[in-house]
Amino acid sequence: MTSVPPPRPALDPERLATPHGWRVEITDTAESTNAVVADRARSGEDEGLVVITEHQTAGRGRLDRVWETPTRSSLTFSVLLRPDAPAQDWPWLPLLTGYAVQAALADRLPDIALKWPNDVLVEERKVAGILVERIDTPGGPAAIVGIGINVSQSLDELPVALATSIELETGEPVDRTSLLGQVLGSLHGLQGLLHDPEALRAAYADVCSTIGREVDIHLPGGPDGQQVRRGEALDIDARGALVVSSGDGTFTVGAGDVIHVRPQQ
Repeated sequence: MTSVPPPRPALDPERLATPHGWRVEITDTAESTNAVVADRARSGEDEGLVVITEHQTAGRGRLDRVWETPTRSSLTFSVLLRPDAPAQDWPWLPLLTGYAVQAALADRLPDIALKWPNDVLVEERKVAGILVERIDTPGGPAAIVGIGINVSQSLDELPVALATSIELETGEPVDRTSLLGQVLGSLHGLQGLLHDPEALRAAYADVCSTIGREVDIHLPGGPDGQQVRRGEALDIDARGALVVSSGDGTFTVGAGDVIHVRPQQ
C-alpha cells in the first residue's frame, strides 16, 4: 500500500514580515497572480499590493509560456509597483527583480546566479523565474512584478529537466513564510536602485552568469520562425540590454527582443 505524504504547510500570515506600506493577500488557488494584480491595478489599487497563491493553475512566463505549480510547493506571487522612474529606466525592472531575488536566496544557495534577462539559476538549473508587465491604469502606468520560486518540489514535480528547487539543492526543509518575507524585504529595499541605473548595472553584472559566455541568441524571424545569432556575452549596457560580440561586430539585444538566450553547446 502506497503511503500518502503529509500536506505541505500553508503560509502563515501571522508570522509574515511585510515591508512597510505593502499589503499581502494569500489565496488558495489562482490562475495567474499577475492577472489578479493587473485587474486590481486597473481598478485603482495603490502600490504595494502583493497577491500570493498556494496553487497557481495557469501562470505565464515570458512569451506566454504556461507555468503550473503543485499546491504549497512554491512561492508564486505578484507585486503591484508604480515606479516614478523615467520611462527609459523601466526595462531595468525585471533585472532589478532578479537581483533582489538572487540577493534574498544567496545565503541559502551560494552558487546562485542570474541568467539574463529573467531567470535565477543554481549552476544551470532554474530555481526562480520573473515576469514583469507594464500596464496602463487610470492612475498612470503600473508594473506587475510576477515572481515564482521553486521551494520544495521533488524531481518528478518539476516542469523541465533543467529546473530545481531550494530543498533539492540544500537538502533541508524551507519555511516558505520566512522566505517570502525575505524576498519581499529584498525587493522593497532595493527599489532605490531603479534611480541609479549604473549602480544597478554593476550589481546585476556582478552576479550574471551569462556574461563572459558564448551564447546563442534566438530571435524572431527566419524560415522556421526563429533566427539564431552566436557570440560572446560581454556586458549589460546602460538600458539593461545584453551586449554581444560576434564575428561581424558587436550588437545589443533587449529582453523584449529575444526568445531564448542559451549557452552554446
